[in-house]
Amino acid sequence: QVQLVESGGGLVQAGGSLRLSCAASGRTFSMYTMGWFRQAPGKEREFVGFISRSGSTTYYADSVKGRFTISRDNTKNTVYLQMSSLKPEDTAVYYCAASNLNNGNPYYTPVGYDYWGQGTQVTVSS
Repeated sequence: QVQLVESGGGLVQAGGSLRLSCAASGRTFSMYTMGWFRQAPGKEREFVGFISRSGSTTYYADSVKGRFTISRDNTKNTVYLQMSSLKPEDTAVYYCAASNLNNGNPYYTPVGYDYWGQGTQVTVSS
């Protein structure tokens, strides 16, 4: 089992940047594919992107492609979400999630993940 704690959220102006971190407990962090999702008020949880166990592969939603970058440091049990050129529509609670090896669901859906953090608020002002 793994516990996830996000940090780094806050208020930023449109066009600005922010980096979120997600720290994981346990010694098997490198065994999990890690994803980022977000949820705005009144909306469903939305896929942002994921990174493979080794960090060699990343995949992003079209809405953030070219603006957001996911990376991970397996020596620090941490995954990052670097967000640039932020827009007001990026305002949401951002969640990191971990996917077990035996989870056969797509990584772009919430059911593809087994563990979730508590979320961190990102607010982009216009």
